[in-house]
Amino acid sequence: MRSGPVSAPELRRLVAAAQAERIPSVSAAVVRNGEVVYADAIGIAEPGRDATPDDQYRIGSISKTFCAVAVMQLRDEGALALDDPLTAYVPESAEGPSIRRLLSHASGLEREPKGEIWETLKPPTRDELLAQLGGVESVLEPGRRFHYSNLGFALLGEVVVRLAGRPFEDHVDERILRPLGMERTTWRAAEPCARGYFVDPYEERLLPEPDMEPGATQSVGGLWSTVGDLARWAAFLADPDPAVLKPETVEEMASVQVMADAAWKSGYGLGLQLLRDGDRVYAGHGGAMPGFLAGLAVARAEKAGAAVLTNTSAGASPDVLAVGLVAKSLELDPPAPNLWKAQDEAPAELRPLLGRWWSEGHEFVFFCRDGKLHARLDPPVAGREPAVFEPVDDGRFRTVSGREIGEWLRVVRDGQGAVTKLYWATYAFTRDPQVFGA
Repeated sequence: MRSGPVSAPELRRLVAAAQAERIPSVSAAVVRNGEVVYADAIGIAEPGRDATPDDQYRIGSISKTFCAVAVMQLRDEGALALDDPLTAYVPESAEGPSIRRLLSHASGLEREPKGEIWETLKPPTRDELLAQLGGVESVLEPGRRFHYSNLGFALLGEVVVRLAGRPFEDHVDERILRPLGMERTTWRAAEPCARGYFVDPYEERLLPEPDMEPGATQSVGGLWSTVGDLARWAAFLADPDPAVLKPETVEEMASVQVMADAAWKSGYGLGLQLLRDGDRVYAGHGGAMPGFLAGLAVARAEKAGAAVLTNTSAGASPDVLAVGLVAKSLELDPPAPNLWKAQDEAPAELRPLLGRWWSEGHEFVFFCRDGKLHARLDPPVAGREPAVFEPVDDGRFRTVSGREIGEWLRVVRDGQGAVTKLYWATYAFTRDPQVFGA
């Protein structure tokens, strides 16, 4: 652990303030550029033993992020498509929302598997879950709005099982946990681990919560982990290891699919919860199981993240604390600016395209960075990255990121070969401002 002389006390103060709200223990870690810069635990893991950052806690629905990565691995391998219906892989289901809708909690499926699971604490076995599928109900039209569904992620876990041909836990262990060195992230508790409690609201006592084995819902909330291991996971979500999942796929996962509230402060990507705090959007997830609440927040642009684990059923806001720890870390130790370095001149084929162009009464600047053609509005729009183009053939480029991603840029030349006009997504770009149709 690296803790700077200024940041460590400030971060510990935030953790201590959270624990002071009658939480048995709060364990937290902050990661920057792949390195854990702060790790701490305050309170008790169990009577007579103080918590440490090496203690395991249940992480609840943060497990869904691992399920989502497993699904996206299969997508990248061509085993499934996001817009395929669930029934293409689980034909027993009475409803067939798309894989995309399931990942983004916009499937409309009912929230839970059948039965009073949170009273009996007995989730269905795989056989029991499959036997229920004829009675699965859509309570909303798919895509209508955000509607959280644990059942949806149980079914995504079943998709992984069928396509991978092995138990869900084995697949995640081999394809995700072991490659990332997450040795303290397991499907059963491994000592040392915290005990889960309910804090009596009227007395200063702890009531032990019963344990719950997820059964066929491991993909929903089965994992135990430590803040150190979750810091590794945050680092992966910020700067992915291509051997586990392509960086562009993780970026896709962190792109909003549905908004979860009217204030547009909370949304969902593909298996990742998205939280907006000011101008910064965090990707991650919250988690809850009897006796445990957890939070994970990642500022991907700054390659910073935080994990917070608690052993209480209620009263904690670990997702809020995780966001606060990242924000405070970035405030106390801002990322170093990317220093400018001179580059070789632009490739000869790009030079005639550089400079100022006009379209729809707006001025654009086309420029070269790292040998690639870029374009942006002038003045730039805050929060909007420049478009980047890749050459495809003589006179045509494909927009590969930023504004108008996926669209064509076509170069028009006169009889002498001089560039006279551009067409981007069919809109004309000229060197001087012109009216429409000129």
